[in-house]
Amino acid sequence: MSKKRSENIVSLFEIFVSLERKWMNDWNHLNEVGLSKTHILILQILETEGLKRPSILAEQLQITTGGVTVLTSKLIKDGFVQKCQNERDRRAYNLEITDSGKDLLHSARSQINQQIQKMFGMLSDDEIQNLRDIFYKCLMGQ
Repeated sequence: MSKKRSENIVSLFEIFVSLERKWMNDWNHLNEVGLSKTHILILQILETEGLKRPSILAEQLQITTGGVTVLTSKLIKDGFVQKCQNERDRRAYNLEITDSGKDLLHSARSQINQQIQKMFGMLSDDEIQNLRDIFYKCLMGQ
């Protein structure tokens, strides 16, 4: 790898880290629902995909089952998620979004859409498509 290419890759990584930090700070500053992005993502998964075992959520979110327990404990305590006994294995349980959780998710989506517009609104349609393709390629490791 050439020195210039290596420098550009390092610079790209630094920019990406800075963008992620900026987006996180923006979310925390503008957040009116009082939940993290991961809490919102859990609600979104439960709404779109239905009942989930905590271990499956952990795989999808690429976090530990302990991490899922901490995150979902808050959602359960606040009434946004409920535990349901697993019909196949009485020792296990599934998680399910409540009506209150669906209402909160609807409110959060409005904030998320505002943030997405702020993050990417200045890009042309072609730039958005190119960036999406590049991010996807990086994610897939191809």
